[in-house]
Amino acid sequence: MASISRDPNGRRRILFTDRDGGRKTIRLGKVSQRMAEEIKIKVEALNAAKIGGCSLDRETAAWVANLGDGLHGKLAAVGLTEPRRTARLGEFLDGFIANRKPTAAPSTIISLNQVKTRLIDQFGAERDLRSITPADAEGWAAALAEQGYAPATAGRAIKRARQFCKAALRDKLITENPFAEIKASGQVNKERQFHVDRETIFRVIDAAPNAEWRLIIALSRFGGLRCPSEHLALRWQDMDWERNRFRVDSPKTGERWIPMFPELRPHLEAAFELAEDGAVFVITSYRSEYVNMRMQLARIIRRAGAKVWPKLFHNLRASRETELAAEYPIHVVCEWIGNTAAIAAKHYLTVREEDFERAAQGGAKSGALEAHFQAQQASATVSTGSQELTEGQGDCGDMRGNADGRKKTSGSVQVPGGLGTIRRSRKVLRWLVA
Repeated sequence: MASISRDPNGRRRILFTDRDGGRKTIRLGKVSQRMAEEIKIKVEALNAAKIGGCSLDRETAAWVANLGDGLHGKLAAVGLTEPRRTARLGEFLDGFIANRKPTAAPSTIISLNQVKTRLIDQFGAERDLRSITPADAEGWAAALAEQGYAPATAGRAIKRARQFCKAALRDKLITENPFAEIKASGQVNKERQFHVDRETIFRVIDAAPNAEWRLIIALSRFGGLRCPSEHLALRWQDMDWERNRFRVDSPKTGERWIPMFPELRPHLEAAFELAEDGAVFVITSYRSEYVNMRMQLARIIRRAGAKVWPKLFHNLRASRETELAAEYPIHVVCEWIGNTAAIAAKHYLTVREEDFERAAQGGAKSGALEAHFQAQQASATVSTGSQELTEGQGDCGDMRGNADGRKKTSGSVQVPGGLGTIRRSRKVLRWLVA
């Protein structure tokens, strides 16, 4: 049990005996008796959990998590809870990104650093992580919109910030994720989707300065590789020349096999002939993280007399997936490209002008149209045959005269050709035999 003691100057203390039998004191300062009583109850619960080696109940755990640093420090000083770990925003973000570098793709590290810069610009590198509130997070998200970032860009930044704080929550540096409830737009900017047609890409490949650049472009457009991560991971030992395929060990999605498409194999063979003895990697000249391959590709595109399209390498990859999806089942295409059908539909597949032309010219016919017309013709033939059959049966079969002298028949006619029995009303049958 714990007790409350009041000093002559009006300050209050909580006294209790710990699990080792030692007398402990928590100085509360000038607080009301009611508040002191509430704290005493929580101190007793904490001490009982320590003595019994039990977990805290949910209410007490939440109370401790939401304590200010002052009182929490006093509880930690007497052994009732663990000292809080503190971290500054800049220091934490640097450590997080450093831990991701060995396994993450270079583009991922670039993205993380960009969001780190935006967070520090807003909050400062010395800001205590615990002091960032959900209201602060909302203000940061609103600032991104005010600065003119596209919804998709702002959405990715919010997701990165949420990822940072999720790690801090796991490490118990914060008690809640301030970005957890911030809406991150997943909107796809259709204006930045661009299909690079074959005529254009062949001109661009011809304008490339050397065989390695021709291969880089071909791997992106006809192999569907992510650039630069999958290009730089590609090794000569991954080539299976006999089975006409090669292995890609993607830092993002793991291993997959891709066919050596006819548009791609000549460039692989040319690069292999030029490779030095003992060369390991297929791409050797652009392995530094400081090389801006997008800028160099833009120069090549302009040299080819083409207009530089948005999202240079992504749209090359997306153009290839769009082409393949028109010829192969989507699960096969996704296996080659290294994504899912949902991601492909949202971020990769585009409708081309040639798709409209092909559809209008009947290029996508599967035989259903011809079958439909044949069925219509067969139906017309059956109807004519049925009428003739009925007329020919005027004096035989199950026809009997009725009261007004007209003939009547049973309510069904067997149609030849296996189409089954067509039941007709008496009115229609009287019309057929009239």
